[in-house]
Amino acid sequence: MLSLTRRLPMRQGLVSAAGGLAVVGHGIVVYTTLRAHQGLHLGIFETVSLVFFLITTLLLLASIKKPVMPAAVGLYPLAALSVLGAVGFPESSIEYGFTPGMLVHIATSVLAYALLIMAAGQAVLLAVQTHALKHNHLRGIIQVLPPLTTMERLMFELIIYGMAFLTASIISGFLFINDLFAQHLAHKTVLSLLAWVLFSILLWGRYQRGWRGSWAIRWTLGAVIVLIVAYFGTRLIIQLLHG
Repeated sequence: MLSLTRRLPMRQGLVSAAGGLAVVGHGIVVYTTLRAHQGLHLGIFETVSLVFFLITTLLLLASIKKPVMPAAVGLYPLAALSVLGAVGFPESSIEYGFTPGMLVHIATSVLAYALLIMAAGQAVLLAVQTHALKHNHLRGIIQVLPPLTTMERLMFELIIYGMAFLTASIISGFLFINDLFAQHLAHKTVLSLLAWVLFSILLWGRYQRGWRGSWAIRWTLGAVIVLIVAYFGTRLIIQLLHG
């Protein structure tokens, strides 16, 4: 954070090393909290921790060639909170009987969430940068952010990759999970499909109508919110009702 605000010089090697250690520690927490005898603990906090483990890992790997580290300012603290949640509020129930197809569905879903939440983080930074430039506020983190065009291009790259995994997740869900429109899955399925439609419209608008700026930011954040509610919102409601 101090490096991004130019209070200290950027030391990429030190940042990467510290980030790598944090990711390893997070990975250990994910393994120990998810693992169960012949099954998995897939509570809300465990799943959130897994998603943010992938986010921090992808951020670290992408930072080798892409200017994604500014997004870590907001996403790394959330990753730390997800660790605290997984450790402090462990899931007692165990889910069994995962077929290879179901595991493919889970893996693609988690990767889609990770990439699209990263895109949302990028959208927030883009919104802050756009606002600052419009009002001639050029101090702090704005000084070290890449140009607007680079930030926007990176956001859409994350959306494209995320959409690829979201598409694979939806297809694998229909192929390998019985009755996606059952009562306990209907909201998740409908909202996931709605998020897919919103992202598809956004990408169409980007490459056919040249959508950019605040319009693209709003669509990105709105679609990501729908996707988050699709799983975490419905899962929370179900747990509250069962509780």
